[in-house]
Amino acid sequence: PSGQDGMMRWFWAAVERFNNEQRLRLLQFVTGTSSVPYEGFAALRGSNGLRRFCIEKWGKVTSLPRAHTCFNRLDLPPYPSYTMLYEKLLIAVEETSTFGLE
Repeated sequence: PSGQDGMMRWFWAAVERFNNEQRLRLLQFVTGTSSVPYEGFAALRGSNGLRRFCIEKWGKVTSLPRAHTCFNRLDLPPYPSYTMLYEKLLIAVEETSTFGLE
């Protein structure tokens, strides 16, 4: 698939492949918290109130995904394949484990 729709399908396919720990790390990476509000994703909060989880196309294919925790936003480069998206997303998520949050 190509374009934004293809990228979104690839993203959610990658999340399905993640184990629960990787999914929690992804949530931590994008939102700054490893738990979903009781009311669900629609109740996620950002730095100034409710902020839904969103994904934006950004960057070069050589870049890793980046997150804006104040806005619950994930910036995904326009990767040319599902495999590349999966690998880069996994690297970004796994690297967040090196930052201890208490």
